[in-house]
Parts: sequence; structure tokens; C-alpha cells
Amino acid sequence: MLEVKRLFDVPYHQLNTHPNEKMFVTKTNGNWVGVSTKDFLDHAMRISKGLIALGVQAGDMVGIVSNTRYEWNVMDIAIQQTGAIVVPFYPNISENDYRYIFNDAGIKLCVVADEELFTKITNIKGDTPTLEHIFTMETVNGADHWSEIEKKGENIEESTIQERKDKVNNEDLATIIYTSGTTGNPKGVMLSHRNILSNVEGCIDPIPADSNSKVLSFLPVCHVYERMLHYLYMYLGCSIHFAESMETIGDNIREVNPDVFTAVPRLIEKVFDKIMAKGDELTGIKRKLFFWAVDLAEDYEVVGRSGWYNFKLKIARKLIFKKWQEALGGNVRAIASGSAALQPRLARIFLAADIPILEGYGLTETSPVVSVNSFSKGIRIGTCGALLDDVEVKIAEDGEILVKGPNVMMGYYNLPEATAEVIKDGWFHTGDIGEFREGKYLKITDRKKEIFKTSGGKYIVPQAMENKFKESRFIEQIMVIGEGEKFPSALIVPSFDFLKDWAKRKGVDIGDGSNASIIKSQKVIDRIQKEVDDFNADFGSWEKLKCVELLENELSVEGGELTPTLKLKRKKIMELHAETVKKIYGH
Repeated sequence: MLEVKRLFDVPYHQLNTHPNEKMFVTKTNGNWVGVSTKDFLDHAMRISKGLIALGVQAGDMVGIVSNTRYEWNVMDIAIQQTGAIVVPFYPNISENDYRYIFNDAGIKLCVVADEELFTKITNIKGDTPTLEHIFTMETVNGADHWSEIEKKGENIEESTIQERKDKVNNEDLATIIYTSGTTGNPKGVMLSHRNILSNVEGCIDPIPADSNSKVLSFLPVCHVYERMLHYLYMYLGCSIHFAESMETIGDNIREVNPDVFTAVPRLIEKVFDKIMAKGDELTGIKRKLFFWAVDLAEDYEVVGRSGWYNFKLKIARKLIFKKWQEALGGNVRAIASGSAALQPRLARIFLAADIPILEGYGLTETSPVVSVNSFSKGIRIGTCGALLDDVEVKIAEDGEILVKGPNVMMGYYNLPEATAEVIKDGWFHTGDIGEFREGKYLKITDRKKEIFKTSGGKYIVPQAMENKFKESRFIEQIMVIGEGEKFPSALIVPSFDFLKDWAKRKGVDIGDGSNASIIKSQKVIDRIQKEVDDFNADFGSWEKLKCVELLENELSVEGGELTPTLKLKRKKIMELHAETVKKIYGH
């Protein structure tokens, strides 16, 4: 096991083994400015003192509502040192979700990033009796700045913090991370210090970084994947650089020249699209060489390449792929990809370009990594790699992936029955279907549950969304789609009888009144789009339907689209309406 036992031990380990003058680096006024390990820990200590002065007790729930930034990490360690529980929040969820989670967890104090989030949390404060204090990281009119926390703790002794730290054990609850539930209400995943630290230890070998490495961080640190990697980076002594925003990632990568960064497939798709757009601009021999190299890369195999193929690949890397590497800063040893399935074609092309993408698999409930492709245990395209040490997986009779190990969560907060449904005899039932390739590499083949992820790694709960949209009198049936795609969309069967009445009342021309004619009417299309826009307001930014297509005929049991109990046969509907789906996503 690691020589650290609690998550807050990790930065102290860095201070003792390889202190870093640039532990965290933020771009400020055009310059990358670093904070040392010691200054970081001093800052966290002052915040810990202030939290105690404000009445935070061991076991209290403290929220962080923020994007990925230095202040997030300070708060994380500071809260843990008091024995309190860290409850992180995405900065782009709805007020209803904030209200539900704040009450379910019983948040006592929270720190938010900026004015917009301060307004959101202030709006729900009246409905959240446990919430006593709100502080902001940025200066906001009418709000208490988080520096006030430090001031409150000036009279608290460091020994008080040490006493609190000494009482925290490896097996104790460290954080509750809320994930989307099938019923619509998020579930709080309880993770102990041991859960996450076992994952940190398991990922030391797969992630090619050390105390000389620079990493770029831009995925949400409130998500367990990026957060676990932050602890890993701290443990190894890396310099963690914060990207300014999703829009500036390309520039930031070239400025920082990172050795490692984490990504979701959506981002990798964007990078690839930009590269291909550049290739399209080329002319003559340069253009021919570019597309020759891409074609070559599409045939890349990790094992069993011929000498002739390797010879051509060497030329392609020198003439073409070297420029791709330079566009990513020139130093990238690996991109760690998770949170959704990566297109095997992209994995193949980037591996050929000598920009290894290491795809992994896991869930919040498994802290999160279960398996990952790595240089030591092998890379297999189209799989999620070999299991981490100490993690066991068995495939149930129905193909479901079951996981056992020190990374499996303590349970769902306040939901003993939901916990008992997924953890049986120590095995966590993932709801995913999979198999082993070569007896070693885990491949995800299907989803047992209907929840899916976009290529950006965001969970979509289709049934809850569908039920909401069906509240519209214009919408008879709806199926939310978008698994592995850039955004969610929907296939909609309009309420034709209602539309005929509406058209008559509004004097809208719907041709001969047939279903085919109705769905071609621009005014009908616009009116249903308005309904979609109105309902979209109830959802987080990643859940909003970006595109809808109207279907001419009702989904039916006879048509093979519904079960006898009128549930959607999602796979069948996707097959039957493949052309419509292609129209939405272009493939």
C-alpha cells in the first residue's frame, strides 16, 4: 500500500519526498504563475482553521461548487483536514438538482466559484435549512469572499487541526459524489480515503508521469476521474497546470507542453476534426502525403505489424505525425481517456501517430478506474485494457460486469436499498455488459441499464428526460438518443390529433393533413422546437436536446418498436430509424 493513509496525506508526501515550486500553475494576466507545495499546504491549513472557527465539525458536509481551479484543491484538502466530508458539485447543474443534493447531504457550508453560482445557491438557501454559510472564490458584490474563512481562524492553533487529522482513518468516509439516478434524483456515492487511494496506487504504473512531469488539467475535478488523477499527480510530484477554459485548450497545450493530460472522447474527436480540417487545406504533394499517412494509420495494429508497414510508419511519423505531436506541445507521453467509449478508429490513428491514448473503464462507484490500457500490461485497441492490481472482475451469466476490490464504494448515501441492489456478496454490479479479450483485456459490449454517456463523458438519463418532454401536448412519444455522440438528440412522434386542431385554430397550412405532410410543415417544426427549448431549460447544459427529428408514424408493438408493456425497444428503434439518426449525426 501507499505510505499515505488519508487523501490529505498526499500533498504532505509531496512536501517530504519531492517538494515542487510549481505544484499548481494558473495563467494570470497572460503569465503562468506557480504555487509551491509548502504555500499550498499553508493555505489549506489556514482554511482548515477558519472552518473550525465557523463551527465545522468532523462528519459535517461541506460543498464545493466550482470549475477546475487551484482554489478547488485548497478547499478539498482543507475540508478533509477538519474531518468534514467533501461534497463536490458540477457548476452547470440545475437549481433543482442543487436543492435536492444540498438537502439530501445536509450541506452546512459551501464555497462557490463566482457570481453566477453564488446567485444559484443563494436562490435555494431558503429551501435548505442546514446551509449556514456561503463563500465565493471570486470577488462578488454582497458575498463573503473565501479569504474571510482564513480570517476567522487566526486564533485557532495548528495542534487543533492535528488532533482532527489524527482521528481520521483510512476506512473513513472522505467524500460523497452525486451521480445521475434512473429516477431523476441523483444518488450520493460514498467513497472512503481507502477507496480513492487504492485507485491512486493502481494508476501509478499506467500513467507515465513523475516528479519532472507537467500535466494539464481541464476536465471537471468534481468528477471522480480527474480528482483521483489530481491526487496521483500530487503523489508523484507533477506540476498541475489549469487550462483557462475549454475554448483555450489548444493554446494552453502548446504553452504548457504537457507530458500527460486527461481527455474524454469528445475532446479527442475535436482535436482530430481540427487536424483533418488542416489536412483539407493542403494542396498537391503535401495533401497526398497527409492523407496517405492517415490511411496508413487506420490500419495500425499494436501487435503483428509487418516490417514493411513499420518502415512506412516511420516515414509517416517523420513527415506528418511529428507535426501532430508538435500541435499537442511536442512532449505528450500519453493521453488518458475515460468517461465514455473511444472510437477504435481514433485510438488506432493516434497510436500510429505516436500519441498514445490510454483508454480505461470505471464508474464513480469504483473510485473510478477498474481497468486501463497501459504500456506495462499492454494496449489493445477497442478494449479498456487490463485490470488494475487488487481489482477483481467476473462476468455474470447475463454478461454483466461485476467488480470487487478496495475501490468499490461504501454505498449510496441515505439509500440502503439501492446499495443492496448493486452490491451483493461484495460484488458491485456495474450494469454494463462486457467480456475479456485474450483472457486479460476488458471490453465493454453493451449497456444493461438505459443510462448512457455522450462522447463528452456526461451521463444522460433518457427515461427521466422523456417523461418530462412528454408533458407537452405537442409530443406523443419521444426517444432520447446520443450514446457516444457529441450531444443528445431525440426522435419525436408528434401528437397528430392535437396538431390538426392547433393548425386549424392558428390557420397553419398542413397540406393534405396526412402525418407525412404535417411533419414537413415548417411552422409545425418551429412550434415543436419551441416546446423542446422550453423543456430544455429544466436540464443541465450537457443534457439539453440539440437536435430533434419528427417521425411520421407512431411507435407501436406491431411495428416492433414497443414491448407488450409499451416500453421502448431502443435498439430496434435505432435500427428502424437509422437514416433519421444518420441525418442528425452525419454518419
